[in-house]
Amino acid sequence: MPDPHPPAASPWGRRIAIVATCLASLLVCCGLAWWQWDRFTSANGTFQNLGYVLQWPLFGLFPAFMFWRIRQLRQKAAEAGAETPVDVQPDVPAPRPRPRPDAGPAPTEEDEELAAYNRYLRELNARDEQAAE
Repeated sequence: MPDPHPPAASPWGRRIAIVATCLASLLVCCGLAWWQWDRFTSANGTFQNLGYVLQWPLFGLFPAFMFWRIRQLRQKAAEAGAETPVDVQPDVPAPRPRPRPDAGPAPTEEDEELAAYNRYLRELNARDEQAAE
């Protein structure tokens, strides 16, 4: 019978994967920034290309920022002694009863203002139809 709890991944392996992901995203985004810089310096370059030159490195740094932020939040939670289980399921509200198809539509009281507006729309539609003929 297989072990239901597989061994935890090495923390060093996970760290290396995180660093590799961050470096890959930074390199790809810096390449895209270089490409936009070439477009900006070309004859048909615009300031939009210059804006992308400034944005792409920030996009490349975003994964590193997120991993850093998640680590900071976990450390604060550990320091505060928060013992919240990771796999907590949210409370699910009770299901609403389904409407019965044989019940028919619920009776509605038509608002007098709404009825007047609907009459006005019918009149406008009739005028449009007469004008189209």
